[in-house]
Amino acid sequence: MAVEKVNLSEKLGRITEHWSPRIAATLNGQHVKLVKLLGEFVWHHHDDEDELFLVVRGRLVMRLRDREIEVNEGEFVVVPRGVEHQPYAAEEVEVLLFEPAGTLNTGNVRSAHTVDAPAPI
Repeated sequence: MAVEKVNLSEKLGRITEHWSPRIAATLNGQHVKLVKLLGEFVWHHHDDEDELFLVVRGRLVMRLRDREIEVNEGEFVVVPRGVEHQPYAAEEVEVLLFEPAGTLNTGNVRSAHTVDAPAPI
């Protein structure tokens, strides 16, 4: 196996669709995914997976049923399994996701945003 570095700006520059995560790396059964977000996502939760959202560029609002968390560049939030959440971005935001391989992006719901098998980037 080759050891290679990943340039986030270059990889994110290849992404043209919103809400369509792409796999940038695999690590110990986990996926490092990159995604561009814009607008409102669906309310959902994950029964078995925690999710990390690291903002690379822009500002993400993580809506929870009891509050909102603003996540700015260089910050991240971990949404524990079972916690209902809705990512929201008033303007385009670039995000790195870290979650177990096989995690469905829409969790317990299916919608137009569901990506069954994210492609590598």
